[in-house]
Amino acid sequence: MAFLWLLSCFALVGAAFGCGVPAIHPVLSGLSRIVNGEDAIPGSWPWQVSLQDKTGFHFCGGSLISEDWVVTAAHCGVKTSHVVVAGEFDQGSDEENIQVLEIAQVFKNPKFNMLTVRNDITLLKLATPARFSQTVSAVCLPEANDDFPAGSLCATTGWGKTKFNANKTPDKLQQAALPLLSNDECKKFWGNKITDVMVCAGASGVSSCMGDSGGPLVCQKDGAWTLVGIVSWGSGFCSTSTPAVYARVTELMPWVQEILAAN
Repeated sequence: MAFLWLLSCFALVGAAFGCGVPAIHPVLSGLSRIVNGEDAIPGSWPWQVSLQDKTGFHFCGGSLISEDWVVTAAHCGVKTSHVVVAGEFDQGSDEENIQVLEIAQVFKNPKFNMLTVRNDITLLKLATPARFSQTVSAVCLPEANDDFPAGSLCATTGWGKTKFNANKTPDKLQQAALPLLSNDECKKFWGNKITDVMVCAGASGVSSCMGDSGGPLVCQKDGAWTLVGIVSWGSGFCSTSTPAVYARVTELMPWVQEILAAN
């Protein structure tokens, strides 16, 4: 089964930088292995950003939702002294046309709880807007009432570790296709830690790992990639037979809309 659900006509939509339609098409080799991931095609996940400290150290991922806003995980602890790097693929290369963007304001969800890791979402308002291009554009946000059923094949991306005991994170952006689980199914692994503001994916030979936090879990809706989850927590060993847990964006949309409308 091919995982290219993208139609050629999307290139036309993507050219206008509509949300969720990359100008450069991603190619997923199916349920491949970000532990057990594969290099992405450069520029094919144009909303993926790297959150870095002033030394250039990558500590979390994030997603552009517009020219002015990035969404990431609250547990990443982003400060205005950090920067958002857009348009990056290979963190070991100096040849890329990246955008290093300052952060004007950090809006951490006030209901975020570090102990339960509930409501693990932060919005970052950029000091200067990102310039959208072939390799920099926004992911679509879901509606609060959208349903992404268990079994849906989705994708996650990031520069997180490719083995839990690796000394460093990979230079090249990694991608993996992985299925959504129902929360009941996920509770078989994680018990009552799983709540309605979380969504699980994986346990399929693939896992998000340290350094992927804050990055996207995207599923297709009406032909556009839509942000369904934010990499939140999971197995300390990045086990590929245990589902990773993501903040469930549909449940958090009322708060997101409120912040975007007020700022």
